[in-house]
Amino acid sequence: MAAEREHEHVRVAVIGSGFGGLGAAVRLRRAGVTDFVVLERREAVGGTWHDNTYPGCACDVPSHLYSFSFAPNPDWPRTFSGQEHIRAYLENVADTFGLRPHIRFNSEVELMSWDPEELHWTITTGQGAQLTADFVVNATGPLSDAKIPDIPGLESFGGKVFHTAQWDHDYDLSGKRVAVIGTGASAIQVVPAIQPRVERLTLFQRTPAWVMPRADREIGTLERKVHAKLPVTRYLRRQILWGIRELQVSAFAKHPKMLGLIENLATSHMKRAVKDPEMRRKLTPDYRIGCKRILLSNDYYPALAKPNTELVASGLKEVRGNTLVAADGTEAEVDAIVFGTGFHVTDMPIAHRVKGADGMTLAESWADGMEALRGCSASGFPNLMTVIGPNTGLGNSSMILIIEAQLNYMVDYVKKLETLGGPSGKAALDARPEAVRAWNDHVQDRMRRSVWNTGCDSWYLDANGRNTTVWPGTTSEFRRVTKEVRLEEYEVRRSSRAGAGVNGQAGQGASGRAARATAPGTAGRGAATAAFHTAEDA
Repeated sequence: MAAEREHEHVRVAVIGSGFGGLGAAVRLRRAGVTDFVVLERREAVGGTWHDNTYPGCACDVPSHLYSFSFAPNPDWPRTFSGQEHIRAYLENVADTFGLRPHIRFNSEVELMSWDPEELHWTITTGQGAQLTADFVVNATGPLSDAKIPDIPGLESFGGKVFHTAQWDHDYDLSGKRVAVIGTGASAIQVVPAIQPRVERLTLFQRTPAWVMPRADREIGTLERKVHAKLPVTRYLRRQILWGIRELQVSAFAKHPKMLGLIENLATSHMKRAVKDPEMRRKLTPDYRIGCKRILLSNDYYPALAKPNTELVASGLKEVRGNTLVAADGTEAEVDAIVFGTGFHVTDMPIAHRVKGADGMTLAESWADGMEALRGCSASGFPNLMTVIGPNTGLGNSSMILIIEAQLNYMVDYVKKLETLGGPSGKAALDARPEAVRAWNDHVQDRMRRSVWNTGCDSWYLDANGRNTTVWPGTTSEFRRVTKEVRLEEYEVRRSSRAGAGVNGQAGQGASGRAARATAPGTAGRGAATAAFHTAEDA
């Protein structure tokens, strides 16, 4: 099969088959683009919801909001769905919209290089197959590559070690002494799920998290039937969930002091479950709620209060054989280590495998921090769009809303390439460096007054301490600023294979060499920035 596709060319290549990749595939088909492939490194669709199968794995966004607007599901079994139901939903999306013929499983992208003369990307997969694509959608997502910290002595540990995103279901934790490292979204789900069956659970907490009650319940049969027969009820439910979260943005992005009331609610939630004053002290954060992601759980605190659980209020410093040593000197002998330490969010591994117009990798281009025009396009990497790119993350709502906004941008991008290329040529759009800089200066300026810039150390921050992860606005605003591709923010390149002139210049002949052109309406940095400076919410 690889040999048959050795010299294959497609109009669009999509990398990843999670929400971003499948959503891109659906929108491409709806736009009349059928010449595309979806490259998926696993053997099934689902992305992070395929990989993360740890006990207790679930979403912390309500189900009716954590789904595509064009693929509503009236049969969600709970208000907050578990991993198995979300993965089943994505499998159903792939089937319902006829996406499977486009998907290549077990096809991890090993290298992707831009050809400045042919104006296309050359992609090599782990199977040895090679194909070219005029346009690429990077939908690998920031939660796709597990991150295990470099702990001195870890290689000497004689027991079992795995990350929550790489759960070993063949290893039985029953009766074992287990250490969980980290107190993020995955860890607070794992702890109560495994606590009843382990002999001893030791939780290493570098920083306590703010935890709010989880308003989760079963959605009854009658309620689901109403949603199925009366779609308007499903729509209203989604709109209410969305509207509440839109109203919260002002507190997160502009007025962090308003979050004090939420802190009081979180503190009361903790005190109801934890009676020990010393443990309460250890579990109380010293930073403003929202600076790190707010977590939702009804059983995390009760699990910590159980007699077989020990909370070590210090990060893991080193491993000596089967003994774990915390930074404060606390020691714990364990049989297994579970890392709930997150993902490579600000240093995505795929960036090392993408080479742009000048041969520089995306990782090298982002050495001082990730930047992309409107969260989508990096300068020097033409016809490449990243779904859930820099500063597109959310701290309080559904990422599906951001993904769908970016897919609007993607469709317009592809249409503009078709128009610019004409019937016999090709075109490329490369984000202008000054437009990228202006956009990111604007985003970072808004970030300064937000709760995410109040001093905590979170996974939102890169190695330089800059927040390159979160979008400091509403989802409706993001939808407006990604409604269309503004050509004045891009450098346009055209290639004519028929030997005709390019933009009135001498013909390029059959070599397909590209010519640079000034986009209509370009007026330098001012024109490139005006559109988004007027888009900010009041």
